[in-house]
Amino acid sequence: MTIEFASYPKEPGFTEAFLEVSDFLKRINQRTITTLNFEWARWEWMFSLPYLKEEYLDRIGLWRDNGRLVALATYETDVEEAFICVDPQYHHLKPEAIGYVQRNFSPSHKIFIDDHDRPLQRAARQRGYRATEDRQSTARFEIIGDVSYTLPEGFSVITLAECPDIAAYSRVLWRGFDHQGEPPLTEEHLRNVERNFRGPHVNLHHKVAVVAPNGEFAAFCGMWYQPDTEYALVEPVATDPHYRRLGLGRAAVLEGIRRCAADGAKEAYVGSSQQFYYNIGFAPDSTASAWRPTS
Repeated sequence: MTIEFASYPKEPGFTEAFLEVSDFLKRINQRTITTLNFEWARWEWMFSLPYLKEEYLDRIGLWRDNGRLVALATYETDVEEAFICVDPQYHHLKPEAIGYVQRNFSPSHKIFIDDHDRPLQRAARQRGYRATEDRQSTARFEIIGDVSYTLPEGFSVITLAECPDIAAYSRVLWRGFDHQGEPPLTEEHLRNVERNFRGPHVNLHHKVAVVAPNGEFAAFCGMWYQPDTEYALVEPVATDPHYRRLGLGRAAVLEGIRRCAADGAKEAYVGSSQQFYYNIGFAPDSTASAWRPTS
């Protein structure tokens, strides 16, 4: 066993290094999902976001055993928060990964640790971290039988493969996340939004929009799924406030799940504890607590 450490290259985009990490996160979650709070889809979504702080990419830590990636210490958008993902056969690297984050991330950082990951909790506690009430939750939808829903008269469902309308997609996300007015449909804004479609594992047939009678995107659900896995991930979900309380968000999510199930998914996960998802049929699955250094 020859463990070597390296910093992630300071090169944005879907590079060879990006694909190495993506494959690692997929591999260690292949049989049992061990890093549900940070899996391959979250990594890919991270690189699709315009507010990723790319100047910190070389703060991401990589550990390899004879050239094979076995551990990762990363952030999502900024080095104020950290996620540590370790191959289950390499638990002994967790203290080293904690120490690396402590030295190289923001002094006010927090590390999200799964509440069942005792070795990582122990390593954090020994380094002077303490758990906080700040949590990220994950919910699970077991795909059993028919996944059905109804739509109000005049509404329909399409995918971005059928209608790759970047402006309509931008608008439903902008308004769905409670920004006021209309999105700034400048060339730069649309170019940033279009990044959401560039990922190497994006399947536009799994990106679902509910269309209003006037042609607007009223609700949207993005799904992430690779055919040689058994789980799909939900991100993002948005409903225009003008169309809320009509069951459109529910329809978008269930249609996305239905499409992934048709390709082989047996369950779906979402990083949320909102009652909206529980009402659809998701159940609480796991939580990760934020741990902060005490000094």
